[in-house]
Amino acid sequence: MFIINIKSNFSAAHNLVGYKGDCAKVHGHNWNVRLALRCNKIDELGMTIDFKILKKEFNNLLQEFDHENLNSLKCFNNCNPTSEIIAQKIFQKAQLVFNNESTSVCEIEVCESEKYSVIYRPHENS
Repeated sequence: MFIINIKSNFSAAHNLVGYKGDCAKVHGHNWNVRLALRCNKIDELGMTIDFKILKKEFNNLLQEFDHENLNSLKCFNNCNPTSEIIAQKIFQKAQLVFNNESTSVCEIEVCESEKYSVIYRPHENS
């Protein structure tokens, strides 16, 4: 088994409804996102997935969030767009794109700054 990682980013604004502090105001981040794929098969060239294709599909997935106010997006209608929820939503969207018989999404890491990040792994046992 192989774990393949790809990193990308998007810029977006958000605010945290009900939060007592500065993050209650609309503010922006340059979000960095890392996708980890579990791949159990390699092709005749020795690759699990072509990084060129992976890059294109991952950037297409993140395009929905780029230069948006995340609070206004449908996927955040009933929740605050925290780093945790953003990671969860990206994970769910990535599963639809990348999961197949030989590849599955294993984790998403979302960094809202150089100092803070969240890793979402829904299938990991405690």
